[in-house]
Amino acid sequence: MSLQPSTLTKADAIIAQYPQKRSAALPLLHLVQEDHGYITQEDMAWVAEKIGVTPMQVLEVVSFYPMFRQSPTGRRHIKVCRTLSCALRGSYALMESLEKSLNCPRGETSPDGNFTLEFVECIADCGCGPVVQVDHALYENVKPENATAFADQIKQSLHNPQYGKKQPQPDTPEWNG
Repeated sequence: MSLQPSTLTKADAIIAQYPQKRSAALPLLHLVQEDHGYITQEDMAWVAEKIGVTPMQVLEVVSFYPMFRQSPTGRRHIKVCRTLSCALRGSYALMESLEKSLNCPRGETSPDGNFTLEFVECIADCGCGPVVQVDHALYENVKPENATAFADQIKQSLHNPQYGKKQPQPDTPEWNG
């Protein structure tokens, strides 16, 4: 297993916070996913050993919560909100257009490995839908009729060496699209 030394140190500190080690399962899984980008069978076995449960019990947690991924994501992870307010403003049509423009079926990673496209429940920006999150950047009011231009913007980000170097801030183009 190839977790970063800092991750291993953080894991021990997390476990120490809980009277019962098994209670550290969720924070440890988040930590591992942050380090690797997704959670492998080997990672689940490691977490199980650290907290004194079986790998199957860890798999049950990983498979229950949709925020945990068991496979790598594309270079750009695109999440389209499908909750009612975004759906009423066109998120389903937006998703269909993005699937075509990015050559990526929803719930999958594109054949070239550049994009992972998925529907998610509530990004918590209900007044500005449809809302799309691309990696850590939040884009509001992404209209279905602008999906092709939005997809082109995402494609261009693949060639930008500065992409992702800073966290988006409110009231910046990265935050609001």
